[in-house]
Amino acid sequence: MNINDLISKAKQIRNEVLNVAIKNGAGHIAPSLSCLEILIVLYYKHLNYDFNNPFWEDRDRVIFSKAHGCYALYAILSDKKIIPSDEWKYFYTDKSTLSGCIERRIEYGLEAGCGSLGHGLPLAVGLAYGAKVQNKQFHTYCIIGDGEMQEGTTWESIQFCVKHEINNLTIIIDRNKLQAMDFISGILDVTEKDIISKLKGFGVNPVECNGNDLKDLINAFSNKRSHKLPQVICAQTIKGYGIRCMENIPKFHFRIPTVEELQINNSH
Repeated sequence: MNINDLISKAKQIRNEVLNVAIKNGAGHIAPSLSCLEILIVLYYKHLNYDFNNPFWEDRDRVIFSKAHGCYALYAILSDKKIIPSDEWKYFYTDKSTLSGCIERRIEYGLEAGCGSLGHGLPLAVGLAYGAKVQNKQFHTYCIIGDGEMQEGTTWESIQFCVKHEINNLTIIIDRNKLQAMDFISGILDVTEKDIISKLKGFGVNPVECNGNDLKDLINAFSNKRSHKLPQVICAQTIKGYGIRCMENIPKFHFRIPTVEELQINNSH
């Protein structure tokens, strides 16, 4: 897909996420929108995956650790026709078996159950390490939220990667600067660059990019990888991106926008 196709696809998926979530009464729209472009670049540009054979042994693995933001992932996997369209259309109702946080269903392209934050990266590291010692060629990708960077398991996993030179792993941090109850800076972050400085202190060299800009993301994913370290992309994003009434506002972590609030989008 060229860049214009990717832009159109991102717009389509964003509209689907908003429409399905509002119709079915599903919250967690904003955390799904901040990472949408990340998933577009990954699934339509980079992933080595046969959507007709989800059990293919050499498929790349995606661990979506910030599983409360799974709506964009479900929409993309439905667009790829691996999740049946009715499962996505009726998500969050008794007509669908898709859960509000991800359950492991390889037949649907869902590699691991996530939702208890801080567990996804250890799973991804285990997959990557297992592939390395068995000389398997697949690559593992892990999308984590910046709130998860407060978890001890995250930093233990990064230490393990450096120690064991795990270079078949890409970690993408959705750096939207918000978590469930507040801005990250009001909870544990010290400075704007706190995550970057910590990552460097642990021995990795993160690449920063605009995580809502498709061109910038493509460049970040294409950045030359280390022969000894995981690739770490710190994607600066906006929570609720693309829906003006929701952007960068803590209360929309779970709350669904009203009709009146959504009119703000239509008036610009």
